[in-house]
Amino acid sequence: MSAVPGASGAGVRAVLLAAASGTLCFLGFVGFGVWPLALVCLIPFWETLETVQHHPIRRAAGLGFVLGFVAYAGGFHWMWRIVDVFLGGNVRLGALLWVADASWFALRFALYGGMYALVRHRGGSITAAGVPTLVVIEWLYPALFPVFLGHALADQITVIQISDLGGPLLLTASLGLLNVVAFATWRWLRGAQARPVRAWACAALGIGCVWAYGAVRIGQVRDAIDAAPALRVGVVQGNLGVFEKGRRAAFDHETYLAQTRELVAADAVDLIVWPETVYTSGLRRPLPLSGRMIRGDLGVPLLFGAATVDGRTGRNRTYNSALMIGADGVIRDAYDKNILIPFTEYVPFIEMFPGMADRVPGSSGFTAGTNTPALGLGPWRVSTPICHEIVQAAFVRRMVAAAHPHLLATLANDSWFGDSQEPSLHLAMARMRAVEHRRYLVRATNSGISAIVDPLGREVARGGLLVHDNLRATVHLLDGTTLYTAWGDWPGWLAAALVGMTVARRAAKQPHIPLTGTLIAL
Repeated sequence: MSAVPGASGAGVRAVLLAAASGTLCFLGFVGFGVWPLALVCLIPFWETLETVQHHPIRRAAGLGFVLGFVAYAGGFHWMWRIVDVFLGGNVRLGALLWVADASWFALRFALYGGMYALVRHRGGSITAAGVPTLVVIEWLYPALFPVFLGHALADQITVIQISDLGGPLLLTASLGLLNVVAFATWRWLRGAQARPVRAWACAALGIGCVWAYGAVRIGQVRDAIDAAPALRVGVVQGNLGVFEKGRRAAFDHETYLAQTRELVAADAVDLIVWPETVYTSGLRRPLPLSGRMIRGDLGVPLLFGAATVDGRTGRNRTYNSALMIGADGVIRDAYDKNILIPFTEYVPFIEMFPGMADRVPGSSGFTAGTNTPALGLGPWRVSTPICHEIVQAAFVRRMVAAAHPHLLATLANDSWFGDSQEPSLHLAMARMRAVEHRRYLVRATNSGISAIVDPLGREVARGGLLVHDNLRATVHLLDGTTLYTAWGDWPGWLAAALVGMTVARRAAKQPHIPLTGTLIAL
């Protein structure tokens, strides 16, 4: 029997409810920003899972796949932009890659549906089936662009302060529990259960605690900002077109120099930040190097992105790097991007299929870095996750825990996505890193949206999209370690323990439903 319900009335209703949850997920997420929908987005899915009777594990997984595919189709439609930019207009290859990525994204929800059914099969409550399983999937499922349900709350400044305790997984758990309360209320209104007074009381207590914590932390962080050393930062957004950038390296460089001179002439700054791979001529390593040919007549430290070439191993390797030109004009520190994007920054399995490179003309052929050093700015340390690395919460957490930076600066180039939702989505997810680690975040992009974010997640400066823009703001150089920085994704470990105990306990009570058989069915 198919994993997705067939054409029967009940089956069609189940598919429609799963699709409804997928729709609520992408509409409630930061791209569309109707965040209250995230408080109820799981209700249709849970409703249909609670009515599944025949082959529940497999059917629940199939319905989860429907949810995930709809959520991807609505929330990641901007991925189609890669067809023209990186695939030279190859629609067939683009469609194949889009479907593959959509299916991989949807598979995480298929696993979620199967785990939900498994826990319910063992006699676990809806809360046990719906919340810790979701947290475990978000924690463990590998994804190039990790999307956390909790990021739907990115604009709720008081609420997101709990991110410094448990990162995005804690936000997801909070949203999941609110969905449980809303689902219990929905079932009560339909006469399917008694009045959920206890659930309402727990929700009120939880919301009160989150709000109180946020209010207290906002005051504490403001005091820390006032006491910390200040740094005047300028960000230059040159808005070079996606097909222009890199083709005329000298012109690109001069464009950024001229715009930077305008910024410096308007008011003094202590640090200038340029976006990802502004300098594309290929700087030869090793360091140190003179940065005067890059900085020109500017006398201000410059953080910039560049393609760098290292031939010390006997083979030239090109890196997507962030480099710092100090006040003395010397480049002493570099960070090489660790997490490369397949088919844009490198071609997977190119050694096995050398002809693949011709089908992906937009690939840069970079080599991945292996270390996460901070860049020095006098006595201060700056960590520089590049482009989509900033949305990788666990990666940035490891970077911060290792380097103990005073400032986060992320360099990006989103120009290939044009005026789609991707730039605002990228920025919203990047802002969460400032809250998680209580650092200012400087985001410099080629075409927007550049921004400077304070440790509370608020934008203190924001540029436009697809425009030339200069930003300036005073940031404060903070130190210290948050619980999330120190302990990482502890909500994931806790959720896994809860799921494991629920399944193991119920399995012991119901030996006639073998665990191995259930997992094979899933």
